[in-house]
Amino acid sequence: MHPGAPAEPVLVAWGITSAGKPVFLGLEPGSVESTDAWAGFFRGLKARGLRDPLLVVTDGGPGLIGAVEIVFDRSLRQRCVIHRARNILAKVPAHAQVTVKAEYWAIFDDIDSEPGSAAQAVARARAKAFASKWRKLYPVAVECLEDDFEHLITYLRFPAEHWGRIRHSNFIERTFGETRRRVKVIGRLPGERSCLSLVWAVLDRASRGWRGVQQTIPSIRLLAELRRELFAEIPIHDEEATAETVTAAA
Repeated sequence: MHPGAPAEPVLVAWGITSAGKPVFLGLEPGSVESTDAWAGFFRGLKARGLRDPLLVVTDGGPGLIGAVEIVFDRSLRQRCVIHRARNILAKVPAHAQVTVKAEYWAIFDDIDSEPGSAAQAVARARAKAFASKWRKLYPVAVECLEDDFEHLITYLRFPAEHWGRIRHSNFIERTFGETRRRVKVIGRLPGERSCLSLVWAVLDRASRGWRGVQQTIPSIRLLAELRRELFAEIPIHDEEATAETVTAAA
């Protein structure tokens, strides 16, 4: 749940289709951001025709991660690198935050190696250098980086032209500011239906301006190889029913 949002979490997911187009998948209310709540939401999406995506992008919520591992157990999972940056900087004194932030992003930016193990090896080497430099001064911050690090670099298995769009969940979370603004004006929502109607209206309007990812022949081939590797199947071409990447947020 985000401060200033409706009193109870609203579970939201968007995706990128096999054609590279963004699509608003759905939302529903939840009393808590628990594994059961998220799992029920994801099962509902699958019941409506969503196939297991290649990649699910999440923040660090344990309920959300647990549900992904249950419902989309064959899909890859990406931990939001922006959320992790905030987590790390919260453990660093103010006078060092600019430097640490720059060196954190240097782990992930400007990787020229081929997608897959080569690109991930570069990120791991950079993370190791970051840890060696800062562990003595800021051990808790370094532990934060190393915790679940492999899921911070999952996106590097995908086409390089997609990296900037699939390594974080802020794409959808930017719309929450507009939701908070509207809730503040209203003061108090009369019920669940009005809450969902408001959130839906904001997301539906925002989704018209969402940008997808560029698809090229090499990127399509790489995604097809990933799908065969993960699911032992050849991807279909019904872009309306297929979300290759799903981002979830509450």
